[in-house]
Amino acid sequence: MTPLDFFIEPLNYGFMLRALITTLIASVVCAVLSCWLVLIGWSLMGDAVSHAVLPGVVLAYIIGAPFAVGAVVFGFLAVLLIGIVRDTSRVKEDAAIGIVFTTLFALGLVLISVTPSNTDLNHIIFGNLLGVSWADLTQIIVLGALTLVILIVKRRDFTLYAFDPTHAHAIGLSPRLLGAMLLALLALTAVVALQAVGVILVVAMLIIPGATAYLLSNRFNRMLLIAPTISAGCAVIGLYASYYFDTASGGMVVLTQGSAFLMVYLFSPQHGLVSTRLSKRRREKDHLAST
Repeated sequence: MTPLDFFIEPLNYGFMLRALITTLIASVVCAVLSCWLVLIGWSLMGDAVSHAVLPGVVLAYIIGAPFAVGAVVFGFLAVLLIGIVRDTSRVKEDAAIGIVFTTLFALGLVLISVTPSNTDLNHIIFGNLLGVSWADLTQIIVLGALTLVILIVKRRDFTLYAFDPTHAHAIGLSPRLLGAMLLALLALTAVVALQAVGVILVVAMLIIPGATAYLLSNRFNRMLLIAPTISAGCAVIGLYASYYFDTASGGMVVLTQGSAFLMVYLFSPQHGLVSTRLSKRRREKDHLAST
């Protein structure tokens, strides 16, 4: 098999072509949003919203509404409930997040178990990358494009909100509105990624790319380029690996992202564990030699 055949063979199948497009869109959108989630410190919130949208997606399926509508509604409901539990009890925010998102996730599981369906709704949980239809792909393209455009257009406001919400308020921006917009985009992004990796692994795609880029650059604008580039590369590698090794597609994509993070964590020039220790030893040797 020639290298060209290696790349072309999977694309001879329509389901693989749709899977590749879906994975690339989901990876890029999740990666761009993940930069802000990592910067703000919303990793747990990303986990909460991505799991809490499950009952909204199932209810939307039951009544025949778009998945995005149910996801956004339950995404905001999760945030509202977390705030209520945190502000009206002695429970701290991290515990409130855990309580709310696990309860809503469990509600989604119950709804799936009692909902008669001609399709396997468990694909919402575990993903169904190879089963994406052209109709599903159209929805993913529309939601992905909408999310990405808003993130790009509002990137300066979101970045200021992430670094200094007080200054954002002082110049006339509404931190509350910007936070709500990010949460809405988070819910929409979860819907985009559902088809690729399912609810369980969505949080990985929302956190790993941003964390990886954060270890590679101290400048946020560069993070916005590094994160989707790495994420898209991992999407292609993971999907092709799943084809040739006959493994779960969504799981392999996320595993590839995790492997990329591990390599950066160890060998990043400025922040890598191995690189910094070698640099420290080199400085110590230079210091001893000079004395």
